[in-house]
Amino acid sequence: MPEVIIDGQQYEFEGQHKLLQFIQDLGKEVPFFCYHPSMSIPANCRQCMVKVGQYVKDRETGDYETDENGENVIRWFPKLQTACNIDVADGMVVHTQETDELVRRAQKDNLEFILINHPLDCPICDQAGECPLQIQTYKYGPEGSRFEVKKVHKPKRVQLGPRVVLDAERCINCTRCTRFTEEISKTHQLTITSRGDKNYPITAPGAEFDDPYSLNTVDLCPVGALTSADFRFKARVWEMNQTPSIDITNGKGSNIDLWTRDNIILRITPRFNADVNDHWIPDESREAYKLFNENRISRPQQKLEGEQILSSWNNAIATLTEQIEETDNSKILFIGSPHASVEENYSLGKFTNLLGLKQPVFTPHIEEGTGDGFLITDDQAPNTNGCRLLGFTELDGASLKKEVKKAELVVLLSDHLIDRALLSESDLADKFVIAFATNHSETTKAADLVIPITTAAEHAASYVNTDGRIQRTFRAKEIRYTNRRLDLEMSEGRLDRYGTNFDNWVTEDNKIDCLPLWSFISEAAKSSGLDLTLTEGREIMEEIAETLEPFKGVSYPVMDEQSGIQLSIKSKEKTKA
Repeated sequence: MPEVIIDGQQYEFEGQHKLLQFIQDLGKEVPFFCYHPSMSIPANCRQCMVKVGQYVKDRETGDYETDENGENVIRWFPKLQTACNIDVADGMVVHTQETDELVRRAQKDNLEFILINHPLDCPICDQAGECPLQIQTYKYGPEGSRFEVKKVHKPKRVQLGPRVVLDAERCINCTRCTRFTEEISKTHQLTITSRGDKNYPITAPGAEFDDPYSLNTVDLCPVGALTSADFRFKARVWEMNQTPSIDITNGKGSNIDLWTRDNIILRITPRFNADVNDHWIPDESREAYKLFNENRISRPQQKLEGEQILSSWNNAIATLTEQIEETDNSKILFIGSPHASVEENYSLGKFTNLLGLKQPVFTPHIEEGTGDGFLITDDQAPNTNGCRLLGFTELDGASLKKEVKKAELVVLLSDHLIDRALLSESDLADKFVIAFATNHSETTKAADLVIPITTAAEHAASYVNTDGRIQRTFRAKEIRYTNRRLDLEMSEGRLDRYGTNFDNWVTEDNKIDCLPLWSFISEAAKSSGLDLTLTEGREIMEEIAETLEPFKGVSYPVMDEQSGIQLSIKSKEKTKA
């Protein structure tokens, strides 16, 4: 098998590999700025230079030549090579900065050149704390600058588009952003203007950077040249908790990270998953932080004399129980939701089964023509396939109206059907409507009882995307009844560890008064004399995997280890009344 020798260690390999990526895959480090595994390789930052040679072979015998000490003779390349664009070859010998003084000096000198005109913006730069240039300067760069001339000035605070702001002085011309618009989003909206030490990325004259994936350039930028207009100056990276999750704004289920401070989601960034979204997410997925923070329902609300007023959890349980007991079973309709998790829909279905009611129905949230064939789908819900695999009856809009018309008690789960124009207020006017929901909407306004439940940022639960891949979320936000310090699965940042209720960065009002759906259903079942105890999403999924064939073998540990599990999805026709 072919072998490469890196810093004196032999490594076997198969296939073709670029040296820099091969070194990274080994867990070793070579500094770089312009390279990205999902884009072309321009090798223009020159930071990943290494010393490369080849063992010399005798052409006649095919044996390696040796010197007087019996060591293999190495023929070194005449100059240092950029590791990003050179292919790994059999018999290749590589010295990185770990073992070679020349390589260390080259990387140090290159950083000194990059920093000549770079502004000393670290104290006010959004990239501080997660800036590759800042980190690599500390690790590999010079201790100070020998250049005391006036730095080159470029445009600052340039609003390239609705979401991205440019500080051109910070740009090191890695071209990651321009390559992204050329190769990934294919909008070609960014290019490099000017020459030499005066160039920077910009849009064409009169054009706007409104690429639906524009904020990925902020993630790509190895400095603070491109920043998010929405997140700019809001928080430092070390002040926030980073929690893995999945996108719930459409059916793709892109992998994301939620960044939380004081129980508020401040930003959403992509998380790599080669089987789902690679390194990218659409801009609209980042807007989901508003769903987690704003317009939230806190405490149950009940309608009295046409006006919704705050109620208690005990009253909400009693009202739900009484309405079910007083209504004929054939007149009760439970509506599941493609916007709710597998565990939530399963809990609702199990509750109806124990009550002897019909299995919940659901209506997909498909908007034809909104998808782009990349990471934005026509399916606006994260768990349509999850509802199908649970065996829920799938209805179109007209069929749903007919079912609602026949009912006297309608129980909705996390689906704003009036806002989706599937139902009207008049359709629900003569019904008693109970809505389990996370955010206020026109649908919750029409409900007689509103029960607040947790969002995907506040519970651990799973969702099945349009490709049939089941993935799960982690708790990123606390609710009134949880404690980050007691939950081993929740990340804990510096402010969480050292903040107290007397500090101005800790606000109890940021904790929503809501419950996971399964917790409320367990209490309601107990009130009805039913034997139903649902505690955590993890245990619920174990039960689902044991009882439902489509979910066989699914568990949280396996989902975590494999970044999701591919399920078998069968096409299913909509049921029409």
